[in-house]
Amino acid sequence: MAGVKSLFVPGPTNMPESVRRAIDVPMEDHRAPDLPDFILPLFADLKKVFKTEIGQVFIFPASGTGGWEAAITNTLNAGDKVLAARFGQFSHLWINLCERLGLDVQVVECEWGTGVPADIFGKILKDDTDHKIKAVLATQNETATGVQSDIAALRVAMDDAAHPALLYVDGVSSIGSVDFRMDDWGVDLAVSGSQKGFMLPAGLAIMAASQKALKASRSATLHRCYFDFKDMVATNASGYFPYTPPMTLLRGLRASLDVMLEEGLDNIFARHNFLAEGVRRAVDAWGLELCAKGPEWYSDTVTAILVPEGNDANDVIKQAYSRYGLSLGAGLSVVAGKVFRIGHLGDLNELMLMSALAGAEMSMRDVGIDIKAGSGVAAAEEFYRNNAPKLAIAAE
Repeated sequence: MAGVKSLFVPGPTNMPESVRRAIDVPMEDHRAPDLPDFILPLFADLKKVFKTEIGQVFIFPASGTGGWEAAITNTLNAGDKVLAARFGQFSHLWINLCERLGLDVQVVECEWGTGVPADIFGKILKDDTDHKIKAVLATQNETATGVQSDIAALRVAMDDAAHPALLYVDGVSSIGSVDFRMDDWGVDLAVSGSQKGFMLPAGLAIMAASQKALKASRSATLHRCYFDFKDMVATNASGYFPYTPPMTLLRGLRASLDVMLEEGLDNIFARHNFLAEGVRRAVDAWGLELCAKGPEWYSDTVTAILVPEGNDANDVIKQAYSRYGLSLGAGLSVVAGKVFRIGHLGDLNELMLMSALAGAEMSMRDVGIDIKAGSGVAAAEEFYRNNAPKLAIAAE
């Protein structure tokens, strides 16, 4: 079919044209004398996105999973006890990574469709009087189920317990799209990826470490080499990298940060909430349910939609792609075949999202799901027409 394919998975996301152009450049010398003039301001602007003044940002050539591994191996020791909740595929994968690295993971099993149980974590930490738990892992946005967790509430629970554990946050599908406050929330390790809110191709693990985490890295004994903070700290200070950096992606990151800071972070967060609410109105009009169990868990970057019992969500996804050129996210693990996902993050507006809702609606009807033609599209249209976000907030 003529025209472009429509990408509405929760990552990779659509790239702004200016970012695409920034990547399409000739190769350059990554040891050039003037490289620090480019790299050092890049680090400074990344700190604005993470909302940290005292932390240090790192850029590793990797996916978000590489960032997870860097965070863990630089700050912990074999056999250390960590606390984590499993409530979706990506929180599960982080637990799996820790176990494979030789950590002792205390897992709190949660219903898929809920998120980080701050109250339960607080009680566990309060009872851990010997402070055997060295780290708390929290996925801010569980992409598999469309669930967003309250990291500020988790920090309050940790402080109430007076527990010294490091706080790690998976912000792969949240940082740069929804509010994240590293310093205010006392986050020690934060991990993101280039292909989500940063609107780039996959290939960069973008992360930040607190001073407490950097101190821990100087005595941590888990094995690492390529991901060693020490090498990055030593060379990044002068505006270089310890190995060949992916310069085209870094040029794209510069363009992406320019777009983000021009719009203003608070404006970006308001836009994402506005777009997400329109999708939720459409789902309600279809008579369907979200995987997220309540408004307190609703994600502003991805919506996971439950298909009626007796239907296979994969049929919707295949029909959307083959008939309409629309890519929707599939259900993963426990929710495989039960949900399809609409990603609404990055370079996006309401007209773009309306096309995804129309395509999803047609695809569901094509495979026999009983919904009224135009119902979801009309509900989203009315919301978008009458509830434009107030984007008068000054840019960063």
